[in-house]
Amino acid sequence: MQVTETAQALFYTAPGVAELRQVALAPLAPGQVEVRTLFSALSRGSERLVSAGAVPPGQYAAMRAPHQEGEFPFPVKYGYAAVGLAVAGPDHLVGRHVFSLYPHQSRFRLPADAVVALPDDVPAARAVLAANAETALNAIWDGGVQPGERVLVLGAGLLGCLIAAFLSRIHRHLDITDKLAEPAAIVADFPVNYVSVEALGDEYDLVFHTTASAAGLQSAIDALAFEGRVIELSWFGDRPVGLMLGGAFHSRRLSIRASQVGQVAPARRAATTRRDRLAEALALLADPRLDRLITGEVAFGDLPAEIPRLLAPDAPGIATRIRYP
Repeated sequence: MQVTETAQALFYTAPGVAELRQVALAPLAPGQVEVRTLFSALSRGSERLVSAGAVPPGQYAAMRAPHQEGEFPFPVKYGYAAVGLAVAGPDHLVGRHVFSLYPHQSRFRLPADAVVALPDDVPAARAVLAANAETALNAIWDGGVQPGERVLVLGAGLLGCLIAAFLSRIHRHLDITDKLAEPAAIVADFPVNYVSVEALGDEYDLVFHTTASAAGLQSAIDALAFEGRVIELSWFGDRPVGLMLGGAFHSRRLSIRASQVGQVAPARRAATTRRDRLAEALALLADPRLDRLITGEVAFGDLPAEIPRLLAPDAPGIATRIRYP
């Protein structure tokens, strides 16, 4: 009699409530890889909405994670930033650290083409940033930054900081702002200028907005120069958003464009697959300065009890890493 193997996985079960459950592992099939998870990361954007049960019914299909179990609103196994050690499967993967868009789970099996081996110069503990790095990279592509343009990143959470870090390598006129405090980790380590929200003028050709607040989006619009554009990365879930689109919005020919990681940015779509984009995002993480963006770590076994604190709207820090036994 064959014994069914199991693993532990995090499920969101009610607003603000999560628990660890035993899940069955299907037998390892040809062409699959088995991964023992070392780290994952908590998304303060998407997972905050999932935890609150705030995914609009009309977006249930669009918001599904690649390897999600369950249906919105609850119970649902959700997440997309897992790094682990390949312990079985194709020879070219066994023994290597890999990244996958997989929920928080201690061990998992999936097709080998659903994981990407880490570059040799990207440690597993930093690679948990890959999902957000992929979103940041896609946003930069969506922004179509041109030489000489004045660019602002509005919101210095993880996504905003990654956009600023990556863009600072190729662009000179780059500012960042946040309503809470100066984002010291980015300002200190990358050629990025900090500007207070109060000091913003209407001088930017491009603004990346990441605050998930109506006030932040309004500030982004107000900071645009003639024919300026906002790349909107926030997802508001089921919350209505009120904006002032009178005044100079039309006469200055301003625009707001959504950027979402579910599709490769149009400018790169013909030549770039999602796997290509993820591999490029992982390569961008070969920078020790990015370690400062991981401001907290929690043990996997403690995660259910810590979820309300970690996903609170006013939670301090930038990124939280989850450590597995």
